Amino acid sequence: MKDNIALIVSNKDVKKIRELFNENYPIDIALALEEVDDDVLKNFMFSISNTRLASILEVAEPEFQLRMLEKLPFRRVILLFQQMSNDDVVDILGNLPVGIRKRYIKMMKQSSQDDIQTMLNYAPDTAGGIMTTEYITVKEHLTVEETLSKLREISPNSEIINIIFVTSLQRKLIGWIDIRDLFTHDLDESLHDVMHTNIISVLPEEDQEEVARISTKYDLSVVPVVNKQNVLLGIITIDDIVHVLQEEHHEDMLLISGVEGTERIGGPFKESIQKRTPWLLINLITAFMASAVVGLFQDTIEQVVVLAVAMPIITGMGGNSASQTLALVIQEVAIGQITWEKDKKYVLNEIWLGLVNGIITGIFAAIALYIPYQNFFLSIIVILAMAMNLMVGAFFGFFVPLFLKKLNLDPAISSTIFVTTATDVLGFFIFLYLAELFLPLLI
Repeated sequence: MKDNIALIVSNKDVKKIRELFNENYPIDIALALEEVDDDVLKNFMFSISNTRLASILEVAEPEFQLRMLEKLPFRRVILLFQQMSNDDVVDILGNLPVGIRKRYIKMMKQSSQDDIQTMLNYAPDTAGGIMTTEYITVKEHLTVEETLSKLREISPNSEIINIIFVTSLQRKLIGWIDIRDLFTHDLDESLHDVMHTNIISVLPEEDQEEVARISTKYDLSVVPVVNKQNVLLGIITIDDIVHVLQEEHHEDMLLISGVEGTERIGGPFKESIQKRTPWLLINLITAFMASAVVGLFQDTIEQVVVLAVAMPIITGMGGNSASQTLALVIQEVAIGQITWEKDKKYVLNEIWLGLVNGIITGIFAAIALYIPYQNFFLSIIVILAMAMNLMVGAFFGFFVPLFLKKLNLDPAISSTIFVTTATDVLGFFIFLYLAELFLPLLI
């Protein structure tokens, strides 16, 4: 598509531009444009309508959005913003230098200025930061017929029209109605009599992760945002909720490995060093702790060298068991299904699972080691150590993320590093201590 775009620009082929947009989604065009040089990009943007350019701008990556804006006149950018929803505009403005951002806002209509400035005042990872102010509200005294008539007037300027919010004369949110419901009631019925009053809403300061959890729990396609007086401020749509879920998942996967969610491949070298090195140093300290435990049993290992062969098996399997429990607990914590206060009892179930899995895998490992070394007592030690270390892994895999959450920290913050430390240190100690007890039978 990159070469096709360059050819279209070179030939100024209007027909091919139309075909390009008919056959491709805006996101695909945006990704292709990222690869073209600045001259081609600039000429392409000036060859298409504001509607088409706005559709590309709102789905492009933040870095590419800035690159596009740098090549456009201020007045045309304002026209593009008018084609986009306010929450998308806020996302773009939030990445701009303060001076340029203020200049754009001053050029907007007063009504848009107020809404966007309000949204910019909230942190980007809160409900207020991701909400949109383009929604439909109607007063409770209206009839179904009057509501349908009003929808024809205001729906073109709203991002969501399938859910209609009902407010009192004081603008307080008191109910909602699905647009389909309007067609199943008599035209003269009052909205007050047909609306749903079971409202799930959030405050603008609510963390976006909690908003996503609420949306998932109650199967909401739209989450209203209200102030402390229950006045409707905006709504959070399903596309923003999906984006939050993807963003949080991506961040959690990085944090589990000791990498900050803001880091990217190819990013500033110094920044990557600053973000990764502290966790690697922590990992180095934990590695020395495990090594110190091995050093305590150096004489035992020198007398039975085969122990060095079995040690990585024990600690590795303990780490794998811990990772299974860890992944499940982090997921449950993220969606609010498990807490320190109410669910500590479930650790017993994980410990029993660790015991059973330890015995099963220990038997297989014991047989595998018995064949070359012909030492029955070594096999017994392997089974016992495997069972005990998988129990240790399950215990720490369960409690580490819950403990971090209780401290108001993200449970994904390098939980793997702390849990692996426990399984390595205790795994080495359990195995080598048992070997020392059975030493006369191993020699």
